[in-house]
Amino acid sequence: MSDERKICESHRRRRAVVYVRQSSPAQVAANVESGARQYALRERALGLGWPATAISVVDEDTGRSGASSAGRLGFKELVAEVGLGQVGLVLALEVSRLARCSADWHQLLDLCALTGTLIADQDGVYSPAEFNDRLLLGLKGTMSEGELHLIRTRLDGGLRNKAERGELRLHLPVGLDRDERGQIVLSADEQVRAAIGRVFSLWRRLGSARQVFAELVAEGERLPRRRLGERRIRWASPTYAAVRDFLTNPAYAGAFAFGRTREEKRLGPDGQLRVGVVELPFEEWAVCLPDHHPGYVSWEEYLATRERLRANTRPRGEGGGAAREGPALLQGLLRCGRCGRRMQVSYSGKDGRTPRYLCTRARDFHGAEAACQALGGRRLDRAVVEAFLEAVSPAAVGACASAIVELEAQHEERLAGQRLALERVEYEAERARRQYDACEPENRLVARTLERAYELALAEVEREQRALVSLEHARPEPLSGQERQMLARLARDLPRLWQATTTSDRERKELLRTLLCDVSVSLHRPEGCAEVELSWEGGARSQLRLPLGSGVPGPRTSEDTVALVRRLAEHHRDREIAAILNRQGRTTSTGRPFSEPRVRGLRQRAGIAAAPPPDPTSGLLTIEQAAAELRVSRGTIRRWLQAGLLPAEQVTPHAPWRIRLSDEIRRRFVPDVPEGFLPLNEAAKRLGVARQTVLHQVHRGERRAIEVTQGRRKGLRIEVSGQEAGLFAQE
Repeated sequence: MSDERKICESHRRRRAVVYVRQSSPAQVAANVESGARQYALRERALGLGWPATAISVVDEDTGRSGASSAGRLGFKELVAEVGLGQVGLVLALEVSRLARCSADWHQLLDLCALTGTLIADQDGVYSPAEFNDRLLLGLKGTMSEGELHLIRTRLDGGLRNKAERGELRLHLPVGLDRDERGQIVLSADEQVRAAIGRVFSLWRRLGSARQVFAELVAEGERLPRRRLGERRIRWASPTYAAVRDFLTNPAYAGAFAFGRTREEKRLGPDGQLRVGVVELPFEEWAVCLPDHHPGYVSWEEYLATRERLRANTRPRGEGGGAAREGPALLQGLLRCGRCGRRMQVSYSGKDGRTPRYLCTRARDFHGAEAACQALGGRRLDRAVVEAFLEAVSPAAVGACASAIVELEAQHEERLAGQRLALERVEYEAERARRQYDACEPENRLVARTLERAYELALAEVEREQRALVSLEHARPEPLSGQERQMLARLARDLPRLWQATTTSDRERKELLRTLLCDVSVSLHRPEGCAEVELSWEGGARSQLRLPLGSGVPGPRTSEDTVALVRRLAEHHRDREIAAILNRQGRTTSTGRPFSEPRVRGLRQRAGIAAAPPPDPTSGLLTIEQAAAELRVSRGTIRRWLQAGLLPAEQVTPHAPWRIRLSDEIRRRFVPDVPEGFLPLNEAAKRLGVARQTVLHQVHRGERRAIEVTQGRRKGLRIEVSGQEAGLFAQE
């Protein structure tokens, strides 16, 4: 056991620090006696011989956990002062108050041992420089860290045990509340329920979270939101994150879920520990109890929503995703029959609406020499649509009638939501009026504020009334019996409805996806056909054999142009190749000039690989690079090329020159001139005399000169000393 005889005068000449800490704000508020005991350690420091002026209390970490030094400014300041030798004694009620992390604890012990600082707790005084005391303090630190682990384990076990029974009180999202018995129920606010129901209704119709968000924005709707720890509901403009939260939160499906996320720790670029929250897959949730409480959708619909959202996500470099506005009807459905990946979509043509399906992921991301396969989209789309219409025609009349009923129901749903919004703002206005009437007229300081709030509430009522009237006027007229009969006859001719200009490409894609879940295509060039397999909802499959037209592979562009592109593609990019072909007057098979996309398409059809990145060690330079290295203009380089002075190669006329510079060539065109020898014009300028005067000085032997050769040109270099140039500069 340590005693007080370890304290020397050298310790008392330094400060004594009392370290005070409690782990949470709740402990600070409830465990008042513990705080008082820690502050009373100041009296113990006085009893150990320290004067009152040399005792300081560090309590900046009150309400913070000792599991780490992060965020504990008081502990960091204490460690710094101990390391500077300014502290003679550190007092704490227990050593666990100082640190519950072995790394932080042993760092403090090492510094105390180096600087001769003592540590005292309720059991005694310790000197970390002595082996026995250090061993005892190390055991206490280990027990402190183990105690923290046990506390966490017990708390986590209690939480998980309660969560497995579905009794853990988690934060509820907006739209769900607890009744007086603590049971989860739907919100009592009808407008909140209507707004959330509107989100799910739009999702069932549109099938895309982004489209639901756009529809809500276009309609001017507002969504209920509630922050963590708040009870009051606020209404805000729709955001994509809010829509996705409604669709993906299992609480709206009546399920109790616990452990949907986990913390991941990593070191940041600055070396600091970073803690992030990662969402776990559905299969890794710790607890999931369907039918736990009332919900807005069923559990089966929630699972289908998750699967649909996952399918709407387009992987990097692949096709797929939600139905978009382009005319490629099989976007997101077509799969490569060779590698199994989703095929991408590209558009060409004068109007940019001619679809083409490509599978290029293996080439773009996995180093393959060429794309798997590519084919035009119009003929394939037409064949798949014919098979779809043939399968769906018997159900056309019923689907059309259901669509009319759904349209009327959607409008009634919007009207109901707007009426609830008007009812809410009328209540707010009436509440503001009662507050204004209850104010004393003489108290103008308060009356003016209440009057302004009442006027704002009345303006909000007027806006909601105008919105309701506008919706009433936009009510779709119900169909008469004769109109329903005409529509039923029209519905039997579904192909005409499919081709109607009022039917958008996106709607056609959504119709295809109601029955088709996958389309696979495999090209057979020698036979001139494509094998197409249609996978229908329910598991049925059907086969199509699609002719490819000529059935002969290869581009329609002239063979000499293809051969030239093959040679150019070894060194040049598609944009450079297009410029070369256009300067030579070459055109595509349809008579149009070449562009970068057209050259790329020609390469892909001919199986020509793209040019590799430039090799800086090849020794081949462009005109610009050669001009910079030889310190001449680009025009001079071109004259030397025409005269045959530089070794260079050109794949075809109008192609960029590729100049090869050796050390011999560099010495020939960049002469080795001694320091201080300048060209004639520059020497005359430096000396401040005429060129002829400098030449006379050279002829008379008064100034040295040498003759140099640069290409085919010869010239003199005149010696000019630094003193002569300096004298002239002073003048």
